[in-house]
Amino acid sequence: MGSQLGNAGLLLVNTLVNIYLFLLMLRFLLQASRADYYNPISQSVVKITQPAVRPFQSFLGPVMGRFDLATLACGLVIKLVAIIAILQIAGYGMAPVDDLAIGAVAALANAILKIYFFALIVMIILSWVAPRASHPAAILIMQLVEPIMAPVRRVIPPLGMLDLSPIVVFIAISLIDGIVVGSLIRAAGIVGALVGL
Repeated sequence: MGSQLGNAGLLLVNTLVNIYLFLLMLRFLLQASRADYYNPISQSVVKITQPAVRPFQSFLGPVMGRFDLATLACGLVIKLVAIIAILQIAGYGMAPVDDLAIGAVAALANAILKIYFFALIVMIILSWVAPRASHPAAILIMQLVEPIMAPVRRVIPPLGMLDLSPIVVFIAISLIDGIVVGSLIRAAGIVGALVGL
């Protein structure tokens, strides 16, 4: 019984860490896609993640261009610490450093791909039910996915009302997830088991 409670506790901690990592990567992607900083949802994401990101900003400096390295570094460190803590509590001891680093990078990549995957699904649904939606969430999703959709649209322009670019992007996400992230998770050994949870 104690072991089951311990496993449930570890799963809960890992889930909470992954949710926070999801928010950090959302902040990173919103910055990278130059989404509206003053959108209420952008403001909420910044407010929730700022306490963790602030220490990294002090030595990595402010955002340069599109990429917020402080947020990326923060996500990497939080996931690393979480993996080490979970392995210690579960009784596995210390994993090799390279496995830890690969596992943390895989977790960040996994979170980024999930954000794009869900954002694309919401964007497709919105384009059917509310193509001119002005809700802050709808605007933010459009701003988030546009940088990855635009290059595909240049190669495959919409056929009348039919836009095939989301299908191409979904296939690309699946391939990156299966090949790149999958390879990283396998390379991380025991640490990899904690990435996809």
